[in-house]
Amino acid sequence: MNETFMKERPVLPLILSMSLPMVISMLVNSLYNIVDSFFVAKISEDAMTALSLVYPVQNSINALSIGFGVGINAVIAFSFTLIVNLTLAFEKFFQAVGRMKVTMLSMMCGCIANIVLDPVLIFGLGPFPEMGIEGAALATGIGQALTLAIYLVIFFIRPLGLNIRRRYLSLDKSMVLKLYSIGIPATLNLALPSILISALNGILAAYSEVYILVLGIYYKLQTFLYLPANGIVQGMRPLIGYNYGAGEHKRVKQIYKIVLYMSGMIMILGTVICLLIPDLLMGLFTDSETTIQAGQTALRIISGGFIVSAVSVTSSGALEGLGKGFPSLIISLCRYIVIILPTAFILSKVFGPTGVWHSFWIAEAVTAIIAFIVYNKAVHTNLMRPL
Repeated sequence: MNETFMKERPVLPLILSMSLPMVISMLVNSLYNIVDSFFVAKISEDAMTALSLVYPVQNSINALSIGFGVGINAVIAFSFTLIVNLTLAFEKFFQAVGRMKVTMLSMMCGCIANIVLDPVLIFGLGPFPEMGIEGAALATGIGQALTLAIYLVIFFIRPLGLNIRRRYLSLDKSMVLKLYSIGIPATLNLALPSILISALNGILAAYSEVYILVLGIYYKLQTFLYLPANGIVQGMRPLIGYNYGAGEHKRVKQIYKIVLYMSGMIMILGTVICLLIPDLLMGLFTDSETTIQAGQTALRIISGGFIVSAVSVTSSGALEGLGKGFPSLIISLCRYIVIILPTAFILSKVFGPTGVWHSFWIAEAVTAIIAFIVYNKAVHTNLMRPL
């Protein structure tokens, strides 16, 4: 397959063609994530709280695998592990050569299957037995199996131009070192949010389980923002890496700026929604007036950091696309550990749980400044001048 289109087509249409399929698939993925939680919340508020506590553990498992190109991306992590690992491997194959529509089709089919099967298997609709939370896990596993099946069919019908052979699987020291130099920072980038959530749960537990539930609901809702933004970043990575390697420095700068603006628009939309209807959003997962009141306060405060977070998200993704894993890790450390955790701890002592919510926008604002500096220093000064 000829990838020269990555440096020949106009930048904006190119980014849209690479990113939109991923954005659509990420939106569907967000929907399935929300639907999963919606039905679990119908079991009981305790079940939703338990899901909130399990989420960082699940995400840590995902991070260990996804950081190296293969991972576990489901509530279930037993019998479907091999399927999910293969699924993510093929996802990366197709993305690397710019075939984003295949990724979109495969992910959407799997997510839609999961959405349909969730209520059927959880509540035992029709001839199916009532399985509760186990039904949600099984639905996720079936969806992942369907996604892999579609990848395999397309892979053999329309080859990618790359060969998977046993003789290519021999260890090469330089290649292993290169993979780990990028893979370890990528793994840590994905694992850091789990550390953050676990730490914040510990802080909030001193006040009430209600706040743990609120935090869990927030992290479900924010997938509607950050997964689509991540879809744009995924579309950007092969473009920015290819053009950087081809010496197309002007295009690299254009790609970065356009992706930054696109991510910013998503964050503006999210900010408006959280300010206008936070009670309706929280009401999707609980009927408790106390939880809804606490949740709408949290959403309005936390949303203050959405827009500036576009700088960190875009810069971190661009650095990974350029193969600069360590500078990307610095941004993530600032965003998820170095700034927010001390701030949350100190402000919680002064303002209670509300102080924890304020730590989000403070951390995003400070990290955005750091991300801008780190990004510009990590690349050649002639390539990346301040925007």
